[in-house]
Amino acid sequence: MRVVSLHADVLIATSAIWQTNCAIVRSGEEAFVIDSPVLPEEIDALPAVLQQARFPSVVGLLATHADWDHLLGRLAFPEAALGCAASTVERLNGDPGAAQRELRAFDHELYLVRPKPLMLGAIQSLAVPGGCEIGSRELKLYPADGHTPDGMAVWLDWAKVLVVGDYLSTVEPPQVGGSPAAYLATLERLRPLVEAAEHVVPGHGPVLGSERALETLAEQLEIVSRTR
Repeated sequence: MRVVSLHADVLIATSAIWQTNCAIVRSGEEAFVIDSPVLPEEIDALPAVLQQARFPSVVGLLATHADWDHLLGRLAFPEAALGCAASTVERLNGDPGAAQRELRAFDHELYLVRPKPLMLGAIQSLAVPGGCEIGSRELKLYPADGHTPDGMAVWLDWAKVLVVGDYLSTVEPPQVGGSPAAYLATLERLRPLVEAAEHVVPGHGPVLGSERALETLAEQLEIVSRTR
């Protein structure tokens, strides 16, 4: 796992599997973890990473969408509250245990052993569009469906960091698990945020500057438009 700092209040931990990105954000005496790394040793290392960076205790977890590889924060911070867009809560409730089954299948294929099973527990449904308080600041939440039927992007306006979930990746093509129209609408919704951002964090792949992210957005608009 590779960990880099994008801002005094933002760390990005990138998994060795699928270049999956996990954002760690602080404000005052609170820290949130957005999405998650994947491998057991990476999950186990997260608390130590925060301690070494002198980040405060993690009080909240956010998942950009319900795909299992974004839901593993609870394995590192079992006491932290997990918040998701209402659409993600609906998706999780509509297929109980899906994330756990997919995680077990992944671990079985790679001969991985985890010290404990994934327990999502109670999930807080967040209004999207809306906001989520962290310390004295607010994480701003925007709908981001199309890759899947659910999802949200997270805008850290004070740090100019945008966490977009599984969009704007330069290592994987657009994967439309929702509808092409919703995917296109999400890309257009993200455009002004991408223009304002200094760093855009996709679910997988390198963190992008605004200019490269806008180029990727245009490329993905063209690709998805051809699927309609």
